Amino acid sequence: MALRPTNPANPADKSAQQEAARQDVFMREVDEAVRQDEMRGAAKRFGIPVAILLVLGLGGLGGYLWWDADRTGKAEDQAVEMTLALDRLEANQPDAAREKFAPLTDSEIAGFRVPAKLLEAGIAQGQDKPEDAAKLYQEVIDDADAPQPMRDLATLRLVSLQYDTMKPADVIAKLKPLAAPGGPFFASAAEMVAMAYIEQGKPELAGPLFAEISRDENAPDTLRARARQIAGLMGTDAIDDVDEIMEQIRRNSAARQQPGG
Repeated sequence: MALRPTNPANPADKSAQQEAARQDVFMREVDEAVRQDEMRGAAKRFGIPVAILLVLGLGGLGGYLWWDADRTGKAEDQAVEMTLALDRLEANQPDAAREKFAPLTDSEIAGFRVPAKLLEAGIAQGQDKPEDAAKLYQEVIDDADAPQPMRDLATLRLVSLQYDTMKPADVIAKLKPLAAPGGPFFASAAEMVAMAYIEQGKPELAGPLFAEISRDENAPDTLRARARQIAGLMGTDAIDDVDEIMEQIRRNSAARQQPGG
């Protein structure tokens, strides 16, 4: 038996459905319009600042790349000048070397500026121009971008240059931080500090310091020998373990006497 077809909705229901559909379409259009309006408003509010930031960012990147290339080019040029200056210095041509070093003392790159000043100061000192040398050493000491070991070296050389005109207390104050055993400038700094102690009439401080210098294997042999002698004069034994040293000497002698030794 055939089924009866479903009765179509009455006119009132049809009208309600059509109205609901129109409302749904209208709300979607309104929602889309609101989103577009918000996007246009955001573009007006933030578009220009974002564009400016984008331009600045690209400009900054371009500027950095230019600066880096320019700096690299300058570094290469200055490296060549430094090499030529060192060649002149090695060839015992101090005046020619100083001409090459002079422009580098104003370099923006500390890796060239600081060594150039130290080397030029050494040339000035060798040419009996202590004022010029002292000025350059002091500039290195005051250079916050200079590596600390180079600032320490400049301090050591400046004190050495001006030692005779300095008060012992000033010598000690400037060099005592460098006179610590194990430091790269220990032996040279400690010798001047110890001499300053002697000038102050403090042999009890000078003697142990000279003894420490004599034990420093990194110090020149002549300085170690001199320090050992002065330590002895100060009443300080510069040899810590005489028995151990004598035993080592005996072992070495016995080894040499053995066949094949």
